[in-house]
Amino acid sequence: MNNRLSLSIALATYNGERYLAEQLDSIAQQTRLPDELIITDDASIDATSTLVLDFAKRAPFTVRFQVNNERLGSTRNFERAIRVCNGDIIFLCDQDDVWYPSKIALMEERFIKNPSAGAVFTDADVVGQDMRPFGKRLWKTFRFSREEQERITACDALSVLLKHSVVTGATMAFRSTYRDLVLPLPDTWHDAWIALLIGTTSCLDAIPKPLIAYRQHNSNQLGIPRRGRNQGKTCASIYGPQVVRYEAARTRLLELGDRFPITKQKMHSIEEMLLFLRARSALPNARWRRLRRALRELVALRYHRYAYGMASFRKDLLR
Repeated sequence: MNNRLSLSIALATYNGERYLAEQLDSIAQQTRLPDELIITDDASIDATSTLVLDFAKRAPFTVRFQVNNERLGSTRNFERAIRVCNGDIIFLCDQDDVWYPSKIALMEERFIKNPSAGAVFTDADVVGQDMRPFGKRLWKTFRFSREEQERITACDALSVLLKHSVVTGATMAFRSTYRDLVLPLPDTWHDAWIALLIGTTSCLDAIPKPLIAYRQHNSNQLGIPRRGRNQGKTCASIYGPQVVRYEAARTRLLELGDRFPITKQKMHSIEEMLLFLRARSALPNARWRRLRRALRELVALRYHRYAYGMASFRKDLLR
């Protein structure tokens, strides 16, 4: 394979002793080893540091380990790891997953074959805390359809991402040239934030193969989508935070438009998404008063472009 890239892994840890050794071992067993592994620890009080230092002595690649003097929180700690990376490609890594041996090699190959791809992501096997398979793939839980995968391949990631999130950070790597675009990270919404900004200003590439075991346990920060997670919530509490997130994304894109150009059509789509989210967040608590506003969005086809059509329309009327 020509044009070999330099590859960094950004791993943020906090009290990770339970699963970290398995993840580190899976990185060391890659068929294409990284050029460096950056680990930033958020002042853990367990054996995380001991595990990392022991691994660094025997790792067949450079391991750089930094420990925060005080807790920064998961977002700032992860951001710190990304900032320190020197590679052309930055792989995002969680402390509790396991990477399959060909993960780095296949993703590097995709970056080389597709120079227009700012980021590459993959499918994953969903497993329990003991690594027993749940019998499902991550993309299926996201309802990431074959047609949407083809749109991603055709460099139309934005139309997919505005409808729903399909990218998990633990399966993603991105070109370091986009680091200034995605950092600083917002306090929530990290994976979708990175995918949205890079997918808006370049292309994404999706590998339809599970390349990690995505571990689910009681301490997951995000994990797979769960049914009923919005049960009992008002429209304002569900969609209001999304308005804030998309406003922040729009602001970042406008601020850095000279370095990371965005087409008028894509900016229009983001503006329309904001109109839609504002309308949904403003739906009254009284169900009988929602119909007129929701119908306006339905007629404008925004329920079909940015949600699941009539199913989402009915849900907004009945929730």
